[in-house]
Amino acid sequence: MPLFHPIHHTFAPHVNAGYVLRTLGLLFQPWKWEEGSEREALRSALAQKFDADVFLFASGREALAALFKALKGPPHAEVIVQAYTCVVVPNAIHAASKTPVYADIERESLNLSVEDVERRLTPRTQAIICQHTFGIPSDTHKLRALCDRYGLLLIEDCAHVIPDESGPATIGKDGDFLLFSFGRDKAISGITGGAILSRRPDVSVRLTAEEGAAASLSLLQIKRLLLYPLVYAIARPLYGIGLGKGLLILARTLGALVPILTKEEKQGCMSPTLHRLPNVCAALALGELKRLRKINDHRRKLTALYLSEIHNQLSTFHFPLSTVTNRQITIPKSIHASLPLQKFPLFVHGANVLRHALKKRNIHLNDGWTGCVVCPAGTALDEVSYKRGLDPEAEQACEQILSLPTHPTMTERDAKRLIETLTSFKDDP
Repeated sequence: MPLFHPIHHTFAPHVNAGYVLRTLGLLFQPWKWEEGSEREALRSALAQKFDADVFLFASGREALAALFKALKGPPHAEVIVQAYTCVVVPNAIHAASKTPVYADIERESLNLSVEDVERRLTPRTQAIICQHTFGIPSDTHKLRALCDRYGLLLIEDCAHVIPDESGPATIGKDGDFLLFSFGRDKAISGITGGAILSRRPDVSVRLTAEEGAAASLSLLQIKRLLLYPLVYAIARPLYGIGLGKGLLILARTLGALVPILTKEEKQGCMSPTLHRLPNVCAALALGELKRLRKINDHRRKLTALYLSEIHNQLSTFHFPLSTVTNRQITIPKSIHASLPLQKFPLFVHGANVLRHALKKRNIHLNDGWTGCVVCPAGTALDEVSYKRGLDPEAEQACEQILSLPTHPTMTERDAKRLIETLTSFKDDP
């Protein structure tokens, strides 16, 4: 592998040669950008796969906001959401004038603790969002039973994983609503986009109205989205010598790239305007959905490799960080080799020191889900209604987590190089 080839989480993780060619083809067909048959084909494919009504928006966060707008309920109704989540989730709740209530996680799954959820319920609770964190299945059976007992709605956040015929079998089965994101680093990527799937006919009627009233993205914004795979395909192999980083800075300065999160969103603000999913993004997402088994099998292969290597090499390896007492690596017990993980999480004390050391070797493991209980770091916690100390398991996990990539452009050779680099730290990194 070339010296300058980066290992990464966020450098266009779905953008391989085939993705670049598909994007180039669509870039030169502007008549397909806003309208075309692909959007309805994507809707039909998801509806058939999950037996639900499908509503498509320009992002997962907008799809979630549309759902909350469509739900009837008392003013400032409460929605249970796990700590260790992305800021866009509480933002979407706030955008619909509802209140996020955080529940703690189970360390061994990085998902909601059902027992803590029940402790957080009040007469104002309307719904529970269960997040299948990094593709680790949440315990939807217990949450479904809890929702049925208290008359609540269950929303499954499937942004990190879409099951294929090999599973995980429980994902997408128990929710009243399913949330999908087609963002740049999600289970499948349309560069942007999202969907809400509804199994409640009354809510589906109101979601139809929300999608029908949604605005279209401008042609300029769609063009900027389509430039993203091309810019990163050029910049990624040059990142280790500084040229790639310079190119990305230049592209952002010139406005050629659409940011994943805005400064306003990190401050807890979300625009109330909803947008339709551009047909061109639906086309890219549909292409990935058709290759879902291949994508998931690749993730399974890397998940199994990491499991094997960690058990063989890293489980007894102690990183010699002079400032850390406990140096041993552990993994969440819910992980097994058949899971198509979006990323492979480890727990290690001194995780941030280790990430910094790896970065010097062109291994970039800062994925935005580190050191922050509402991600990314720098989120204004007060503005998203989170109080420090509220969820101790989540706060501890986010400080100790080190995640390894499993995305489509992460090769088996990359994964072995990553493990070899981890085990090479004989002295302080």
